[in-house]
Amino acid sequence: MAAKKKKPKINNGLIADNRRARYDYEILDTLEAGIVLFGTEVKSLRTGKAQITESYASPEKGELWLINAYIPEYLQANRFNHSEKRPRKLLVSKKELSRISSSVERGGNTIVPLKFYFNDRGIAKVLLGLAKGKKNYDKREVEKKRDWGREKSRLMKNNY
Repeated sequence: MAAKKKKPKINNGLIADNRRARYDYEILDTLEAGIVLFGTEVKSLRTGKAQITESYASPEKGELWLINAYIPEYLQANRFNHSEKRPRKLLVSKKELSRISSSVERGGNTIVPLKFYFNDRGIAKVLLGLAKGKKNYDKREVEKKRDWGREKSRLMKNNY
């Protein structure tokens, strides 16, 4: 009986995280989507230098597109490189797409990418959030609660 070969470990994990989105928006629902990429984009993502802070997703003509996401050029690719901020097609089911697009059109919500990562199989995925924009007073309230929580934990730590 032959020994089992171990699969080579794929560099999976977080590529980019949009922490600002949770501050600026109230996340109502999340959705995982695949993304259509060129080979040089995947190689560039493996270096972990992508940015999704100012990007958003937009349903257009029956498809979902990721707009304004920055994936830097792959330095070893010469003339076959990709453009850094091109719109990228997101892969979701028709049912999910219709649900999200109706929420965006009727509810005035926004689709923001929350995380960009490789899953267990090494496939690039985007975690999208259906979000509603926060007002400034909402943001201040969240900061106030967070600061009070920190202060409370400090007080409890010092008393015990």
